Amino acid sequence: MGRADARRAQAQESRRAAKSGGIRRLFMWKKLLGTFFGIVLLGMGAFGALYLYVDVPAANAMAERQSNVYKYNDGTVLARTGKGVNRQIVDLDEVPKKVQHAFVAAENKTFYKDQGVDLKGTTRGVLNTLSGKGKQGGSTITQQYVKNYYLTQDPTVSRKLKELVISLKIDQQMSKDQILAGYINTAYYGRGASGIQAAAQAYYGVDAKDLNVSQGAYLASVLQAPSQYDWNSATDTGKKLVKERWAYTLRNMVEMDWLTESEKAKLTFAKPQKPKPAAGMEGQTGYLVEAANKELEKQGVSAADREAGGWTFTLTVDKKRQQALEKAVDDQLESKLDREGNKVDATVQAGATSVDPKTGKVVALYGGEDYIKHYISNATRQDYQPASTFKPLVLASALENESETQDGSLIGLNTVYDGTSKRPVVGSDTPFAPQNQDDRSYGPISVQKAMNSSVNSVFAQMIVDVTPAKAKETALALGVPDKNFPERPAVTLGTMNASTWDMAGVYATLDNHGQKVTPHILQSAEHRDRTVDPEKPKREQAISRASADTVTKALTGVVDAGSGGAANSPAYDAAAKTGTSENNKSAWFAGYTPELTTVVALFGEGDGGRKQVSLTGTANSGRASGSGFPARIWADYTLGALDGGSGKTFDLQDVERGEVPAPPTPSDTPSEEPTESEEPTPSDTPSQTPSETPSETPTTPAPPTDSPTVTPPTKSPELPPQPGEDDGQPGERPGGNGLLGQ
Repeated sequence: MGRADARRAQAQESRRAAKSGGIRRLFMWKKLLGTFFGIVLLGMGAFGALYLYVDVPAANAMAERQSNVYKYNDGTVLARTGKGVNRQIVDLDEVPKKVQHAFVAAENKTFYKDQGVDLKGTTRGVLNTLSGKGKQGGSTITQQYVKNYYLTQDPTVSRKLKELVISLKIDQQMSKDQILAGYINTAYYGRGASGIQAAAQAYYGVDAKDLNVSQGAYLASVLQAPSQYDWNSATDTGKKLVKERWAYTLRNMVEMDWLTESEKAKLTFAKPQKPKPAAGMEGQTGYLVEAANKELEKQGVSAADREAGGWTFTLTVDKKRQQALEKAVDDQLESKLDREGNKVDATVQAGATSVDPKTGKVVALYGGEDYIKHYISNATRQDYQPASTFKPLVLASALENESETQDGSLIGLNTVYDGTSKRPVVGSDTPFAPQNQDDRSYGPISVQKAMNSSVNSVFAQMIVDVTPAKAKETALALGVPDKNFPERPAVTLGTMNASTWDMAGVYATLDNHGQKVTPHILQSAEHRDRTVDPEKPKREQAISRASADTVTKALTGVVDAGSGGAANSPAYDAAAKTGTSENNKSAWFAGYTPELTTVVALFGEGDGGRKQVSLTGTANSGRASGSGFPARIWADYTLGALDGGSGKTFDLQDVERGEVPAPPTPSDTPSEEPTESEEPTPSDTPSQTPSETPSETPTTPAPPTDSPTVTPPTKSPELPPQPGEDDGQPGERPGGNGLLGQ
């Protein structure tokens, strides 16, 4: 065969192969198309069967919700909520047209044209559910109405498919106005309000018929996340998001020709009024219910789920101890105040949290004079500084890190520091020379005695020896929140923000030999359809037992021979620390027995809660301090909570005594005995020359300190004297971040 014949044969073979491959590809494409159309037909058939099978059901439990019951830990009823349902159905024609349009613009621009469903959004929701992403995916107003009125909030595939079918049927059976009316009357807006009429009253104090466009756009926006978007409780992020949602709604209204650009330009964001507590929440009840509700949300029970009703919530609160705490506050504080006739007394707010140190259960809580009168819970608020109740944590960090003084001595209870008032710290890049209370100098003083008397100059040097960064690390591990928590020497006086709830957890951890204690108030949450088991707090060792027990030993000295003497009793073994913040704006007593940890605080609150004011003059008693009213409340409550006392004592192991160096050079200022008084103001800013009057640099008051210094000061820059809390010249840092006292 010649070359030409070979090429022809090869070409013929190629054509036969191409023809054969083409036939195979055609067959494959036909097979794939057949399979695809088969699946489509099968799906259509299945959906058709589902459409015929699923009927429009009766209204669900959320549409006809029942009350929730809150109980003490012994099963007795604390409160019932939702019995009188906070919903009033209104006809759609009572709602201004532009407000109606705001809801459509926010949720479903195509509402008036669609068939009641968003197939793309529903498919996305089903896929998210199957992949474990929960409640995600878009829905039309019709679908949301069906979910609210006929179904449940459960993020299941079956519920989403039912929602799709029922929405198609509802769209055929009801007019768009009927569906819209049903939607805005059943939706949950937060603040316990279901339906637009209740929401209008809860947020703006008006009827639905009187809502303006801006208010309507806010209510339409808040539906997306009622808890996060409630202006009065929202974080900065929440406020930003709801304002963006509000603006988005108005833009959509313009796009849909429901609002002109000029009308939109004239609108301003409608901030809602402050929430008003629901009836039946008087006294401490509202504070307890509020604390439980916040914890429920963390456990996955949303406000919408809760408001649907039918729940029984059991709290960890012990009824007898709760009553004992309320009585202690009434007897030791409220009975002595003249809230009507004394301007200072009118500003006093008390808060307290009492915890079982073994379990973290909150056994009693005091949120304020009355939930109806004072909506902010003083037990959980974090806008005040914990003052010298932070000093034991500086010692804890020193022990945990095996820190040494400037001359190399291991820090412990016997370690000696220089307690000279206004002594500049040694070894810090940030100059700091806090004044002791009443400008008292102690000379050489042990850590134990410095803790007893809350000597500022000692703990200022100790935190430098430990380093502020390590002290903060220990504090966070113990449970102090990271709020306004700088890494500077001045933080030794408790200049961060914390609540009595936070500090109760911190001190309970010390009480529990260093094993982390996280306060919680929810014992169980039961519904006829589901039960929520509260998340068990992690049991981790925050600091070593030796460190924790050494701090406890130090704090027993505060009660036996220091500023905590008001809590000294033969009826129980106690450890505690006092604290008073700059300008006496807050006063603290944090203490514990082997069985109970309790933190009590007073806060000076003025201008409707927008301003922190001095407690000086409370009940005509002069300067307020942690060793005063808070200590007496603590002692009265503890005695009652322990049924008159307890024989249990602290089981302390490996208490660190520390090393005792040669005494520092005595101070020129004579040493004086400690007294129960508050601490003066430290300053971070050095001056060229000392002065007897406060420098122009803002300063802050510091609590009395009990900490020793190991080395006499070398030639470090001298600082001007710092004004004390009681010297008539309280110092204050810009923004109010002051230093605190005993």
